[in-house]
Amino acid sequence: MSQQCTDCGAEWKDGKTCEDDFHQMLFWEGDNPGNWAVHHLMVLCYHLQHPRLYSADGLTEGKRLLVEFVQNGVSTEEIRSRNKDRVDSGKRTWKIKVTADSKGAYANPVQWSMTVADVIAGGIESYCDNVRKWAQSMLDTLKSSGNI
Repeated sequence: MSQQCTDCGAEWKDGKTCEDDFHQMLFWEGDNPGNWAVHHLMVLCYHLQHPRLYSADGLTEGKRLLVEFVQNGVSTEEIRSRNKDRVDSGKRTWKIKVTADSKGAYANPVQWSMTVADVIAGGIESYCDNVRKWAQSMLDTLKSSGNI
């Protein structure tokens, strides 16, 4: 019997959850350093599809980063340079992670066309390409649902 993720809608097969798939992707990145090239997208996509992990401000920031990376083609190095003071935990006045007072949620319902389960199903051989496709699909879905 399969279950479905209440956040992203992915089907959980053989008792494996989205979090299990997230850890599998981290393993693939550690096992093959070339896969590290999409780490920023992988973490961002996973968290954007599980908005309960973010505060409201964290979700807003995540959506902004998705646009910067995918739509605008900004590199991780450029993002770090631009945002180092703004996101510095010693200077930042807002929380990234969910808190009792601030929980991330989308204004409009979202039906994802691709999830972490799809990336895993594609296997390690197609990992980087599939993470990039996942990020593009997420940007497209967030735009079409009116959440960006």
